[in-house]
Amino acid sequence: MNFSGKKVLVTGGTRGIGRAAVEAFLRAGARVAVNGGSEKSVAKTLAELAAGGSAVGVAGDLGLVADCRRVVEGAIDKLGGLDVLVNNAGVGGPSAPIDDITEDEWNATLNINLRAVFFCMKYAVPRLRAAKGNVVNVASILGLAGRGSGLSLYCASKAGVVNLTRDLACELAPDIRVNCVCPGAVDTEMLQETGRDLGKGDLAAGYALLTKNRPMKRVAHPSEIANAILYLASDYASFVTGSIHAVDGGVMAKVG
Repeated sequence: MNFSGKKVLVTGGTRGIGRAAVEAFLRAGARVAVNGGSEKSVAKTLAELAAGGSAVGVAGDLGLVADCRRVVEGAIDKLGGLDVLVNNAGVGGPSAPIDDITEDEWNATLNINLRAVFFCMKYAVPRLRAAKGNVVNVASILGLAGRGSGLSLYCASKAGVVNLTRDLACELAPDIRVNCVCPGAVDTEMLQETGRDLGKGDLAAGYALLTKNRPMKRVAHPSEIANAILYLASDYASFVTGSIHAVDGGVMAKVG
């Protein structure tokens, strides 16, 4: 895929899926604005990428609406426009039954996982419309189905992203395409903590337990999710909008 001349903003781009997406867009020739929660994390990522002027930093706390605007406008200013917005930033939130979830936890999770997606899109729309650009939102298969294991808040936030994608795909067509990637288990820092807990300190053993009943019997590498993001952002997906793209090794295809 060729993104030469394209200008891309990736939120949550300093690690995990976001970092993999940044690297993939750079390899494909794009100029990329990398968002992270702090100036330090963004500067570290830019130094590691060593991409010169092809990568720029736009730090900001997307839990704040004012920072959503500042990050988007900063990316547009530094890149000279915007063709693709990847809304990847997210948090796991509390793993707890509904009885124990507090209002502060609700707000902290929804502010990042859902409200930030909405407002980053809102502030990006004028430039994306002018560029006939597109948005790729990153949700989760837990936005498509629940597990009943104390993740109700996370599931609700990601389900919001899924249906926000569908509705805005209709509202913004034909000028802007809007699609969503729903990853399954991915080898990120967040999942590694879970894997070590399951494996009593042994990550490989934990991952084996986690995936033993799943069709592919493994977790994804972040680059495998990034590949799906690039596809949806590319001209290969020129007639794809409102798509909810599960990248989960067959989990959602399996009954029971």
